[in-house]
Parts: sequence; C-alpha cells; structure tokens
Amino acid sequence: MTTPPSPVVTVIVPGFDVEEFAPEAIDSLRAQTLPAWRAILVDDASTDATGRIFEEAAADDERFRVVRQPARAGLGAARNAGLDLVDTPLVGFLDADDRYAPNALERLVGTVERSGSDFALGAYVRLRPVPAGGYVAGQVQPWVAAATDPERIGTTLREHPDASGNIVAWSKVSRTDLWRRAGLRFPEGKAYEDQVLAQLMYTRARAFDVIPDVVVEWRERADGTSITQRKDELPVLRDYLEALAGGIDVLDAAGQHEAAASRVRLILSMDVPPLLDIARTHPEAAYRRELGGFVRTLAARHDGAPTADEALAW
Repeated sequence: MTTPPSPVVTVIVPGFDVEEFAPEAIDSLRAQTLPAWRAILVDDASTDATGRIFEEAAADDERFRVVRQPARAGLGAARNAGLDLVDTPLVGFLDADDRYAPNALERLVGTVERSGSDFALGAYVRLRPVPAGGYVAGQVQPWVAAATDPERIGTTLREHPDASGNIVAWSKVSRTDLWRRAGLRFPEGKAYEDQVLAQLMYTRARAFDVIPDVVVEWRERADGTSITQRKDELPVLRDYLEALAGGIDVLDAAGQHEAAASRVRLILSMDVPPLLDIARTHPEAAYRRELGGFVRTLAARHDGAPTADEALAW
C-alpha cells in the first residue's frame, strides 16, 4: 500500500444490508481526484456481506476505517457514531448505496477551503433502475438546481432562501468545527433524519457556498427497499411529516421566514402530490387523516401557498 496524503476530510459511510451496492460506493471514494480523504465505514449490524466488504476495503486501503454497530440503530445513530471519530478539519457523508462523482470532494473541499465558509453543497441526481438491469443516472431536477445553480460563495439564507430545499446530508462537506460549535447531531430512531439537521446547518452557519456540480448519484433501489420508497407505510409517513414540519420550525424560529416560505412551497408542490396519490387508495383511514391535517396546517402557515382545498383535491 502507498502512503496517502494527510487527510483533510473524513467521509462517513453508513450501511445496512447493502452488499449489492457498497462496492460501488467504496470504488467512488477510491476514484476521487482529491486523495486527501479518510472514510469511516459504519456497518449498522448488517445481516449480509456488508461488514465483510467494509473490512476488505480497510485491509486494502488505510484510508478506510470500519466501525461495527453491535445492534441495528438506524442511519442517524450510524452517522453519529462516525462523527464521534472525526479528527479532520472537514466532514462529509456518503450513504453506502450511493456513489460520489469523481471530483465531488475536490470541488466541495476546495470551495470551502478557498471561501472560509462553514460548508458547501452541490447538486445531485437520482440513479434509477432500468428494465434491462442496472442503474442509469438522471438529470438534475429543478428544485436541486434552484438550490445550487448558479454558484454562490459566502452566501446565507437571507440572500439565497431556496438553498433550504437541499436537505440531504450527502450533498455537503462542512467544517467539523460547525458541528461542535453548534452542537449538531443527527436525530436517532427516526427516518428522514437529515431534514431538520440540514435546516440547523443553514441557520447556524456564518456562511455557506453552493456549486452547480453534480457531486452525488443517489440510488432508487429496484427492489423498493429504500426508506424514500416506503412512504406508503404509516410509521414512515409520520416520520416524514414530522421531519418536514420540524425543518420549517427551525427556519421560522431563526427568523428565516422567506426560506421557510420557500420550503413550504416546495413541499406542497413536490412532496405532497405523491403522498396524496398514495392516500387515495390507502387502506388505513389514519393515513388520509394525518396527511390531511399536515397539509391544512402547512397551507395555512405562509402566504402564497396553495389553499388546503387545492392541496387536498382528492
């Protein structure tokens, strides 16, 4: 093994039962044009070969370190376990079923190092399954572009409220000091754990940067097992709605009302319609009742949002 350069960024890679995809995530790290990284591979008590794949990566490349969770604790807890071990100036995240673009770390790390901002965020695309097998990367979606294009250096939510639409942990590289200074941790025992965390980052950062480059390819699994593909389950819906509302609460509490209004408009236009489609034929009345209550509350919160009747046109 060759001696790698001293790392400037630690990438936390949590995974549970992702033996099919983990090698691609690991290879995408090895392919980075910036070699000065370290990765903490957190095996969340997998029942398949994920842990072995992680261990083999660490045996071949000293930049990888493996953490084994004794029992499955969820994505938030796995990320927090990695955060506890970070000793580099910068930190990023990559889920073990996704993959980095080759220049992701070079662009994100380089931007933050030049600007002095607390974090940088980039664009992302979805990896979709195709009938013939395998996955194909899509295009940058409008709401992603609204948050990241054009490039902005040293901006804030007051100057760029639409950045609040980029709520995923793995599109960002941030200063480790921000996490410690602001006391940031991922919620544990909840799905969609990065929604509230992202808004805390925006509101507690002194400044952040946005770049239009695609930094991550985010996988939509062919078997439908990703948490984002299980919104027809009532417990998942509850976590989802709680996270959406919690993120808006963070923005409003920080006085970022324009960003909160931007987030409401995006949720009502993008997140709610697919849920309404599910609700129309869902066997549980509680699903329709809880979704309807959420939409009515959301529609009444900010001027310019659709009315509840418009949003709930079953």
